[in-house]
Amino acid sequence: MYKVKVYVTLRESVLDPQGTAVKNSLHSLSYSDVADVRIGKYMELTLEKTDRNVEEVVKEICDRVLANPVIEDYRYEIEECVAQ
Repeated sequence: MYKVKVYVTLRESVLDPQGTAVKNSLHSLSYSDVADVRIGKYMELTLEKTDRNVEEVVKEICDRVLANPVIEDYRYEIEECVAQ
């Protein structure tokens, strides 16, 4: 089995109104040293071993389901784990 951690974030060129709202809230709470906030998504997948390449499967899942490739970037970490 594989444990996959997927991180999805808006591209730098895309405005992040949620991140701006959080930054403004932090500033109002006297955390004025916070320069910027970007909001993203974190997902964990557990994949069974198959005859397919796990990297290809994860990339396909990210491209088709987990991220919008027009406005979002993603990265992932794959670790092999022992089934319990």
